Amino acid sequence: MAFRQTLGVRISIWQIMLGGAVAMLLSDSVDPVSAFLAIDPDVMIFLFCMFLVGVALEESGYLVTLSTTLLGRAKTAGGLIILLILFAGIGSALLMNDTLAVIGTPLVLGYAVRYGIRSQALLLALAFAVTTGSVASPIGNPQNLLVATKGGFVDPLAAFLTILGPPTVLALLLVCAVLFVAFREEWGKSLDVPAPPACTGDPDLTTLARTSLIVVIALIIAKIVIFAVAPGTDIPLIAIAVAAAVPLLVLSPRRIELVRKVDWATLIFFAALFVVMAGVRESGALANLLTGTGEATPSIPAIIAAGIVLSQFISNVPFVALALPLLTHAGTGDAGMLALAAGSTIAGNLTIAGAASNVIIVQGAERRGVTLDFFGFMKIGLPLTLLQATVYTGWLLLI
Repeated sequence: MAFRQTLGVRISIWQIMLGGAVAMLLSDSVDPVSAFLAIDPDVMIFLFCMFLVGVALEESGYLVTLSTTLLGRAKTAGGLIILLILFAGIGSALLMNDTLAVIGTPLVLGYAVRYGIRSQALLLALAFAVTTGSVASPIGNPQNLLVATKGGFVDPLAAFLTILGPPTVLALLLVCAVLFVAFREEWGKSLDVPAPPACTGDPDLTTLARTSLIVVIALIIAKIVIFAVAPGTDIPLIAIAVAAAVPLLVLSPRRIELVRKVDWATLIFFAALFVVMAGVRESGALANLLTGTGEATPSIPAIIAAGIVLSQFISNVPFVALALPLLTHAGTGDAGMLALAAGSTIAGNLTIAGAASNVIIVQGAERRGVTLDFFGFMKIGLPLTLLQATVYTGWLLLI
């Protein structure tokens, strides 16, 4: 994946991951039945439904109207980037980072074309913001949800918001600072292009797309309230995604067109990822790495470092799923569990492979003719990740 743009042949991330899955099967690292069962249907259905909502928002033209409402006040490219980081960071804590990645990618690419801003600047702002903002919420990303439900918290919502909320604010400010240094020549560029015209797309699809978005937001709010009042009760994310997709699949006459335009390549990527992870899990290699540190109870710096590094190889959700029982057995407390959530999440700011939301953004951009380079991402993501790791480590050591 890192060197795919130096091969002389155009090859996509999903094709590489699919090749990895085929290699796992051919080498008998995982048998066909186990490979099929390893593919998580909840994740696949969730992504399909959210991709469908994203397509409807884009095709209806409502995404343009929504973006103008949220980002239209910016007068300079720097102001646009700051507003994007603010709204994407807050939104990812509420709607889950993968959802913001789906909806945000066509939005920021439209702004890049309209105002002549480098696409990479806005794509990186989106990627870093949705990753960073999601740290502060137990429903901000799938790995946080795992930690919140299986980490032994008395009140996981309060733990995430009160303990990880403050350093996440600082971490988002670091995103602004690092992008200012990286794209200083873009920062002061005036946005003197007239605002886009009012939506003239399909009014019926616009109504349905708006309805789907309202359903997502309403159910996420209900999920947060229920999570706070009765931690043992929950609205599954898959139920939220399906509820949002139902109006489009049942009521829209363009349903076939919308399904055809879903990002199937990214869905193949995730299915193949589950197969590759099954082979890694059955090998026992990760368990050996985590238990071979010599520490009875891993320290907060060690947990954050392991989350950042190992998530690059197996992605953050599988890493957390494998690490949680090991840390629970070691008697890790709340601070250590929150370190696991923070480290595995900001791993997504180091490389494209560190987070599923990055892959969604990269695949979405490439479908529209824009490439986000692996090493270009890492060149900016490395200092950002080191700074953010320092912030979270210091904060969790102080509490």
